[in-house]
Amino acid sequence: MNPLESLGRMLLILGGALVVVALTLLLLARVPLAGRLPGDFRLRWGNVSCYFPLVTGVIVSVLATLVLNLILWLLRK
Repeated sequence: MNPLESLGRMLLILGGALVVVALTLLLLARVPLAGRLPGDFRLRWGNVSCYFPLVTGVIVSVLATLVLNLILWLLRK
C-alpha cells in the first residue's frame, strides 16, 4: 500500500472520530443534568474557578464502552 494512501485513510478516520466527538459534545450540552450531577465538583477562589465533572465523565465512559463493544460485537458477526 502506498504511504500516502495509508496517511489519507488515517486522516479520514481521525476526522470522522472528531466529528463524532463534536456531535456528542453538542448533544450533551442539551441534556438537562449533564455536568450538574452529584459528584461533579466546582471550586471557586475569587476570580478563578475550576470544574471537575467526575460523575459525568464516568457515565460518558460507561456509555461509550457499551456502544463501542456493541459495534465491535456486530462487526464480528
